[in-house]
Order: sequence, then structure tokens, then C-alpha cells
Amino acid sequence: MAESTHFYELFQPTHYNVYLDINRATKLISGTSTITGDAKQANIAIHQKFMTISTVKADGKDVPFTFDDQSEGIHIDLGKTGETTVAIDFTAPLTDSMMGIYPSYYELDGEKKELIGTQFETTAARQAFPCVDEPEAKATFDLAIKFDEHEGETVISNMPEVKVANGVHYFDTTVRMSSYLIAFAFGEMQSKLTTTKSGVKVGVFSTKAHQPKELDFALDIAKRSIEFYEDFYQTPYPLPHSWQLALPDFSAGAMENWGLVTYREAYLVLDPDNTSFETKQRVATVIAHELAHQWFGDLVTMKWWDDLWLNESFANMMEYVAIDAIEPDWHIWEVFQTSEAPMALQRDATDGVQSVHVQVEDPAEIDALFDSAIVYAKGARMLVMVRALIGDDALRAGLKNYFATHHYGNATGADLWAALGAASGMNVGAIMNSWLEQPGYPVVSAAVVDGKLTINQQQFFVGEGKDAGRQWQVPLNGNYDAVPEILADKAVTLGDYAELRQASGKPFRLNVGNSSHFIVKYDDTLLQDILANLDSLDAIAQIQLLQDLRLLAEGRQISYAAIVPLLSRFADSQSTVVNDVLYGVAGNLQKFVTPESAEEKALRALFDRLSAKQVERLSWTPKAGESNDDQLTRPFVLNAALYAKNPDSIAAAHKLFVAHKDNLASLPASVRVFILANEVENFSDAQVFNQLLNDYRKSSDASYKADLAAALPTTPDATLIAKLIGVFEDADTVKPQDLRAWYRGVLNNSKGEQAAWDWIRNDWQWLEDTVGGDMEFTTYITVTTGVFHTPERLAEFKAFFEPKLNTPGLTREITMDTKVIETRVALIEDEKAAVNKAVAEAVK
Repeated sequence: MAESTHFYELFQPTHYNVYLDINRATKLISGTSTITGDAKQANIAIHQKFMTISTVKADGKDVPFTFDDQSEGIHIDLGKTGETTVAIDFTAPLTDSMMGIYPSYYELDGEKKELIGTQFETTAARQAFPCVDEPEAKATFDLAIKFDEHEGETVISNMPEVKVANGVHYFDTTVRMSSYLIAFAFGEMQSKLTTTKSGVKVGVFSTKAHQPKELDFALDIAKRSIEFYEDFYQTPYPLPHSWQLALPDFSAGAMENWGLVTYREAYLVLDPDNTSFETKQRVATVIAHELAHQWFGDLVTMKWWDDLWLNESFANMMEYVAIDAIEPDWHIWEVFQTSEAPMALQRDATDGVQSVHVQVEDPAEIDALFDSAIVYAKGARMLVMVRALIGDDALRAGLKNYFATHHYGNATGADLWAALGAASGMNVGAIMNSWLEQPGYPVVSAAVVDGKLTINQQQFFVGEGKDAGRQWQVPLNGNYDAVPEILADKAVTLGDYAELRQASGKPFRLNVGNSSHFIVKYDDTLLQDILANLDSLDAIAQIQLLQDLRLLAEGRQISYAAIVPLLSRFADSQSTVVNDVLYGVAGNLQKFVTPESAEEKALRALFDRLSAKQVERLSWTPKAGESNDDQLTRPFVLNAALYAKNPDSIAAAHKLFVAHKDNLASLPASVRVFILANEVENFSDAQVFNQLLNDYRKSSDASYKADLAAALPTTPDATLIAKLIGVFEDADTVKPQDLRAWYRGVLNNSKGEQAAWDWIRNDWQWLEDTVGGDMEFTTYITVTTGVFHTPERLAEFKAFFEPKLNTPGLTREITMDTKVIETRVALIEDEKAAVNKAVAEAVK
């Protein structure tokens, strides 16, 4: 069968009866998948993966079948077309791959336990039961689960349990839905429940390794998010309950299974008494993201994976819309500006990047679609542009009609644009297709030419890029009346600059609010005018200026050295976002210095100069009643002071470590990671190191564990680095879901880089066997790319990864990341002397 033939074209299910008998002791799943549907041909195909099929019956009679591993299917000869019920008896392994049905492991009071959960997106439902495992193949499901149950265990699924008979748990019939959204879990759990204003039951579930109070925050955010979405979408939540479940082992951040959302523990449970404000924001936005999907993705699902952005881009925008509505004092859109926007702009400037909408068929390539910078961040920026263009009233009206038209069905991007266009009276599709179908984005250059203010667009590249003459319909958001709403042409002249400047009374700016996906290059006349009025710019305008200048430097359109003298002008800002971007830009200068060189000493002095006043103002410990901005700014300036080797900060952090040495988890969560890292890097011996590693093994506090995982890899001791790498493959210490962070930490340590790089090359096969079926597998390549910046490492990267270019799912990542390192190496070679000279001048 041709790979492009979707199984849904051959057989269209309407209802499933799925019976599963799961034995944890033998790690074996056995069951029957009974599928009623319409056979469009006599020869049909049903997905399966890693299964043993014993019998296939059609309308009660045995029928012949064959396997096709390439298409992950069973090919069945029905001998007829039309309405048919196919029953498939099967067995399958319970694996540790974090895909399909799998165990999560944890400890409680020193005893090892497991919680069984599921992860079916993108194509792993076929590992759990035979099905037509495609988004368009929506059906209703009756799920019955039996397992080696003991007293005190709970089982939950998408729908409420309706009965238990002979040890079998039966769940209510689902609404019409896609196979990848089916979910269930069982084991020893605790929960907290509430009810929304409209009567939806909301619950948070976790293992009993957590304190009950750790469920409270998530329960509150989930309840209020659902209430917000019901109002904003003007469409009721369509199921009786919304369960949120924290799984100890989980490959993604979270998954929007309809009615049973699953999460990494770090993104759901938190200690309300000692959690940083940043962590609360992160957990809240993850919950709001997944609950946005209950409508956008679950109620209406993309027709095929090429429109994955319909799910993810929209949920990525809506998480900010929701949290901004329910917690307006958090100013959560500032986080969007410092996380989603720069990530999208950086990735999307590399030639060869995927477009938001991309054709795909192979399951491995489907997993590779989940590029967080493009499908999530760029797609979200794209939708933020739409929202700014049409306004919330038209957005809500369009979405209401979109849900009403396509509920319990599937849609394409064209369907969304049609609904929003009808509500707004604007040709949304014509504007947005230039962003959806093309990779990249423009740099809009603004210049005074012969006294006239002119603007033009051209594709922006970081590194070598082939200019294909692409143009975009660019929402300009200018602050002069002469600026058109949309720049659809290559260039436009706005009028006499002197007259425009006088009439406006303020510097000329584009992309006000930074809501459009482009960067601006101002000529010297316009840039100096902006810089002369820097204090009059709001925080978003200031960070936009810094972000755009950094990208222009990465793209070789200005010199990196020109940015260095500007940094001190932002150093006293009390805005979190300004400090975030300031230290991000300053951190980029580290690639131009060799560790422990005179140039690095000067760079450390620059960090000290930038951070000193702020460290003195904020100190090392949070103060009662301080602003959110101060809470969020403190980590940036303390981290800078530690990089600067500021002796007072090193001593202050050490003093806090000693004071809390008997209960390090009780250190203030917002600064704990820096105190731990300071200790490991500057004071630690093997005894302290082992204590911290043991804490990591035993703690169930996800936030504390994350801090330890960030701190331990900073050790300069080669013996301790070797010890860390020695536990990379010990799942009782480092869970596979967390391994990437450990690898990145050691690789980013100049004393550990070689050892980490040797490990991944020597043990690549083990890594592929362990997490190779995971949609995050390619990010090990991305992480490596983020660190490498020398000609020697580039040569080694190419030697190792180029032979893997034809591996499905890895091709684009390897090709792009090779370009990224090549570009960085060339930039450093050309700019190193000028940048280091500018740093030296700045600290005189």
C-alpha cells in the first residue's frame, strides 16, 4: 500500500469496544478491539505496532489478514464493503518507552511503586489497541479495563466509570473523538476535586508521594481556565469532567487527552509555601494550554498532521489569553515576549526551517513536526497578529462559528481563516497564508533617503540563505499616521521625514507592541532618535529594540560590538522583561571568549558592572510584599553576579547554603538553584556532591529536583563529572524524561563538555533505543548545537551526525543545526576581536 494512502480512506470507524487486560507483573497487555465502521473497499487496513494478533473476525467470521510493518498495519480481506464489525484479538508488551501504555516509576517511603499511564500522540494508540490511528478517523469509544488490581488503587479515563463487574472497569461511551486523545491511568493515587460554575467536575490527581497541598494551585487554575474558555469560546465544555494527572514519567510537558490531561509532575504539582513566582506562571500556562485544547484540538481536530499548528499554535496563544484574564496582575504577555517571540525569531531565520504548515506522512516525520519554535511559538505569534488585526469581538464570534460548524469533526487551516474572515469582514486567509505556507520572516528596513521616510521588506537570514524573493503581508503597527496597516509590497515611501517627525513629536517606530513576526532595521538617523528617547519607551519597546539589534548582529547586518556600549543603559531597569533580555544579550557574548582567558575576565567584569546596583537593591532573599517584577528580576541579576565571580555574592550564597544545609529544599525557591550551583562550583567536595545527588534521587519535589539537576553539572571536578555521566543511564537516578537537561548541563560546563560529547557519541544507540520513539528525541541534537561554537566541534558534529542524515525524523534537524554551528563559528571568527575590544572599553 502506498505510504500516502490513509487507512481512513479504506475503513471509516464509527464505534469501538476496547477491552484491555493489563498485567504489570508480566508486562503484558491482552485484549480485543472491536471496531464497527464503513468499509470503503473489501481490503482494509487497521493500525497496530509491536502487537501479536491471534484472530481477526469480521461480523463474527474469521477473515484472512497479513502484517505490513512499514505502514504499521494489519491488512484484512473482508470479502465485502459496507457496514462491518471487525474484532481483533491481540497481545502487546507493556514497555518503558513512555509511549503507548507504560509504567511510571516512583518511590514512597522507600518502596518502589508504579503508576500506569498512557501517551498516544502522535501515533502510539496503535501500540495500545488496533485502531485506525489517524486524526480524521473519529469515533465513539467504550473502554473496559482489567488489571492486576490490589486494594487502594484508582482507575480513571476520559469519561466517568459506569460500573465494575468481575474486576473489569467499564467507562461511559465517549463523544466522537480521535484515537490519539484516548487516555487512562491506574495505580495508587490521591486527588482533589471541585466543580465549575457550569457543573463540570474538575480534579487533580497525583501519586501519594506528594503532599496533598501540592494539588491546590493546579486545581484552582484548571477550574478558572475552563470557566474562562466556556465564556471566551461561547461554547460549553463538552464532557462531564476534566481530570488533570501528574505522571512521574512523561516524555512531553503535558498532553491534552480529552477529559484526562496528563502532565509531567513539574508542570502540575507544586508546593504553595515555597515555589517561585516564575514556576507558578509556568505551571499555570501549561494547564491553560492543555485546557485550551479541549476545544481547539479535541472538539475540533486537524484533519491531518500537516495542520498540527491548528492545535498547537492556537493553544499556545490561548494559554496567555486565559492567564492574562484570570491573573491580570501577572502581566503574562511579558513572558510571551521574552520566551516565544525570540525563540521563534531565532529559529525561523535559519534557511531550511520548516514552514508552520508542512506536508508530512511518515510517522517519524510527524513526530519531527513538533518544533516548539515554529509550530508553537511562531504559530502563536501568527495568531497574535490575527487577534491584533481583527480584535477580540470578531475573534470570539469567528471561533464560536468555527466550533459550531466543525464540532466533533475535523478542520483545516482554511476553515479557521474562513470563520475568522466571515466574523471580521477581512480576508484573513490572504494575509495569513503568506505566514503559514512560507518559512522565514522579513526584516523591515526603515531609512531616510533623500529626506523621504522609506520602508522595505526582505527575508531575514541568520547565516547563509537563498533569497527566493519571498514577500509577506506584514501588519506594520507603526506609530505614524502615514504607515499603512499592511505592507504587502516590497517597498513604500511614507513622505517627508522632517514633516512626519515634527507632526508626530516622537521617534518613528514599527511593530509597536511587538505583536507581528518581523524585525526592524532602522538607519542611523532613526536609531539615534530612538536611543535619545529611550527612557520614554515602555518595557516591551525596550526589549524589542535589544532583541532586534541582537538578531541583526547574528545576521551580520550590524556589528555585535555596536551593541556592547548600549547594555549599561538598560542595567538599572526594574522591569523583569528588560532584565531578561539584557542578560540574554550579554550572555550571548560568552561565545566570543575562551574560558579562563583575559577576555573572559573582562566579560565577567562587565556582568559585575551591569548587575551590582540591582544585587544591592534586591539582595539574596525575597522580601515580604515586594513586586512581581522584583521577584522575577532577582534571579537574573544574581546569576549575573555569580558569573561575574563577585566575591560578596559568592559568600552570600555560601552562607545561605550553610544555614539551610540540613534541609536544602527549604531554601527560597526563587534563588535556590543559584545557591546550589554556587556551592557545587566554588565550595563543593565529594561529600557535599554526593549529598545533593542523593537528595535528587529521593526527593519527590519536582522544583527542587530541577534545581539540583541544574546545579550538579556545574562541578569543575573531572571525577564528579564522570560520576554524573555514569548515572545518565541509571533510570532509578535520572529518568529518561529528564536526561536531556542533565546532558545539556554537563555539555554547557567547559570542564564537562568533552565528557558529555563523548557519552552521546558512544551511547547514541542506547539513547535511540531508550527515547527514540519520543517526539523530543531530535532535541538532543538541538541541545548539542546550542553549545558548540568552535571549528573543531563543528567538524566533530558533522562527522558524527552526517551519516545519520537519512534517518527518518532527523534529516531536517541535522541539516539545519549544521548550518547553525557553521554560522556561529564564522560569526565568532569575524567578530571576536571587535567584541572583546568593546567589552574591554566598557569596563575601563
